[in-house]
Amino acid sequence: MLMITNLLAAILFQVSGWEIFSNTRFEWKYMEKLGMEAEIPIFDDKIKSLEGKVVTLTGYYLPVDIEGNRIIISKLPYASCFFCGGGVGLESVAEVQFDTKQPPFKMDEILTVKGRLKLNKDEYGHLVFILTNSSVN
Repeated sequence: MLMITNLLAAILFQVSGWEIFSNTRFEWKYMEKLGMEAEIPIFDDKIKSLEGKVVTLTGYYLPVDIEGNRIIISKLPYASCFFCGGGVGLESVAEVQFDTKQPPFKMDEILTVKGRLKLNKDEYGHLVFILTNSSVN
């Protein structure tokens, strides 16, 4: 009985990210390293408490050309996504890093991914939200 209770608790309280990511604020700041202004994320305590924990996201695959075993998923389809000027911000996209090469995905294919959340404030070659050691469910 205890095992079933633990399993139900794990399912019911599984962390999902998009709604939590939406609490991130951004401020424009001049970055000496870049020689220009950039949007810098300001994470609230709830988001900070999730860093290093397993997060599940369901989103749309974006066909963005990045190297390695990485993809980008979006809360919204390609035509409405952050990169296409869809009126949403960096809180609506996440970089997903896999340990192994994945089969090809199709644009706007809906994926559910799970990985450890990494919050990024200053690695400019990456997105703000990164899932590491990820898997597709």
